[in-house]
This record gives sequence, C-alpha cells and structure tokens, in this order.
Amino acid sequence: MRSIGYFIAAFAGALLLGIGSAWYMIERGSPLTTNKVGPWASWTSEGNPNADAYTKAHLARSGRLPLTSTVARYFVARTDSEGYRLTSSCEYSIEGRALNARWWSLAVYDDYGGLIDNPSGRYSFNSEEALRHADGTFRINLAPKARPENWLPSGDVDQYLILLLRIYSPRDTDSSGIGLIPDERLPKIERKACE
Repeated sequence: MRSIGYFIAAFAGALLLGIGSAWYMIERGSPLTTNKVGPWASWTSEGNPNADAYTKAHLARSGRLPLTSTVARYFVARTDSEGYRLTSSCEYSIEGRALNARWWSLAVYDDYGGLIDNPSGRYSFNSEEALRHADGTFRINLAPKARPENWLPSGDVDQYLILLLRIYSPRDTDSSGIGLIPDERLPKIERKACE
C-alpha cells in the first residue's frame, strides 16, 4: 500500500512539474527562444514557419498572427526597467528615440491581452503621431489620469499591464534576414509614482 502512495505522489509531482515548465516556456520563453533586453522580450522565431514548438504554442495562445521576423519585430514588456511589474495604479515614463525602422507602434493591454477601456479611446501611439522633442527622442506617459505630451491611459481598474512594441521594416538585418534593433534603441520604462 505504501508503494502505491509513493507512486501516486511521484506521478502527481511529475505531472505538476511538467505542466508548470511547459506553461513557463510557452508564456515566458527561454534564452533559446527569446531575446531579452531590459524589460523587453522578443521571440526570435516569431512568424517563422520553421519556429520551435514553444514559439508556435506561444503565438497560438496569444491569438496574434505576426509577420515574419524578417519584416517585423515584436517586443513585450511586463515590467519596468527596474524589474517591477507594470500595474495600472502606477505612472510610468516610457522614453526612447528613433528605432531605425520604417514604422513602430507602442500599445498597452491588460494582463490577458485585452484592450483597456478608457474615455479617450486611446490604446497606442505610433511613429507618425507621437510628439517628439527637438533631438528626435519621445516620451509616452502611461498613467491612469491625463498627462502632458503623449498620454497612454492605463485605465481605472487596478490590474497588471503589458506593453507591446511593434517595429516594422527594420533597416538593419542579420545574416538570416531577421530585423536587428540595437539594444540601446529600445525604450526605457521608468516608474514615476504609484497610488
């Protein structure tokens, strides 16, 4: 009877470990499937028909149909540059400069990938509409209440947030044609204040 108990416990432990590691690999990725720069993570094989199984599962779960990484790059941030989880109860300054690409957009979503309801109807900024400083840099203020310059509403409900940076037609590519975005060009996400 004792051996049956050990067997059941070992089976349950292995099952939990297997499901947990698969969830982590599909949700967050690993150094083999993702490229991480500060708070930003990018799935390197995203949109590639020869992508690994975890990348395909990640995309299926997200519901996105991305272009190939030779045409577009997608970067996701769940934390600020200090590693703290993005939340709608805090105010953030997202600062960057030209991304050396034809076009980019930065959108905010809730933790489930849904749009955040807000009275202004603003869900993203892109390279054509974001106000820039004289030196070409930009600042987007992610906050629950209106802010000057580029304001991206984070909503009234206290929840975790996800930022999605889409970069189309990067001008530099590697030997396999994947768009290269220099690490220092990715925007910094600084937490300013929390309620």
